[in-house]
Amino acid sequence: MFRSNSSDMGIDLGTCNTLIHIKNKGIVLNEPSVVAVERGTKKIVAVGTDAKRMLWKTPENIIAIRPMRDGVIADIESTEKMIRYFISRVFPRYRFIKPRMVIGIPSCITDVERRAVEESAYKSGAREVHVIDESLAAAIGADIPIREPAGHMICDIGGGTTEISVISLGGMVVTNAIRLGGDEFDEAIIKHIRSVHNLIIGEQMAERLKMEIGNASPDKTIEKLEVKGNDAITGLPRRLEIDSVEVREALEDPITQIVDEIKATLGKTPPELAADIVDRGIVMTGGGSLLKGFDRLIAKETGVPAIIADHPLNCVAMGAGKYFDYLKGLDNNKNIYDSLNG
Repeated sequence: MFRSNSSDMGIDLGTCNTLIHIKNKGIVLNEPSVVAVERGTKKIVAVGTDAKRMLWKTPENIIAIRPMRDGVIADIESTEKMIRYFISRVFPRYRFIKPRMVIGIPSCITDVERRAVEESAYKSGAREVHVIDESLAAAIGADIPIREPAGHMICDIGGGTTEISVISLGGMVVTNAIRLGGDEFDEAIIKHIRSVHNLIIGEQMAERLKMEIGNASPDKTIEKLEVKGNDAITGLPRRLEIDSVEVREALEDPITQIVDEIKATLGKTPPELAADIVDRGIVMTGGGSLLKGFDRLIAKETGVPAIIADHPLNCVAMGAGKYFDYLKGLDNNKNIYDSLNG
């Protein structure tokens, strides 16, 4: 009875955003993974969107932090408080009926980092915690038929990590992950503008450049955007117009690293599964997949079609939320196999 009244909750505990999926309700929360606390007391001042507005703008007695870095927990205490706050917003009953949580995590994290995620979830009110690889969660959320005896490639580009996996018969055949994602895109833009134009811009300005005129492959139209920052020499405020060609040049290095990782994963894939992937394509998820022209560049460099999933930002959370149903499907397949083999 206790189990039937509990709610299954899937969480994408991302470097940039935290998403929560609840069974039969879908995505119920999508907030920045940011916490604002008082210095010294660590008392929570704001969480999520309100806290993100405070980044780099707080007085001395308040600090706004991102407790997740490169897809892992950098500040356990703040992460626990953040999760607890988000859960209380979407599921007020959790104090009386503890939910089961499934959390998508990068496959490249260590056992210590994995245990930190589990510990934070339990302390935030979970009755049962499962952690699964982000690419598996993304594949489930993208409705890829991964239980088939065929090869499926998923490329999940998050804020702090990129994970590329080949999945067949419900299991991971090949997985490569690197600690590089949307944050590194922003950092590359910041470094480029400082080195070329002696202008210091912030993370939010770099993110705006990436989202509005950023691109991974040449486009017919050259877009422009005015940026504001501080002159690196005088320290005074200054404006500058940047075009999409320059942003593409700034992003070349991190983009090349991701493309090389995709090629390496394809190179490790068994020929039979590689043939399936050539037919079915590479499914792209995560916020990084939305960079203009990234799918075209991957298709050109690998010779394999690249398809952006429906709702790529939500796939990991949706897949984590559907994980228990996915396990039931695997159990049914196993029972059929066992019956056929006596």
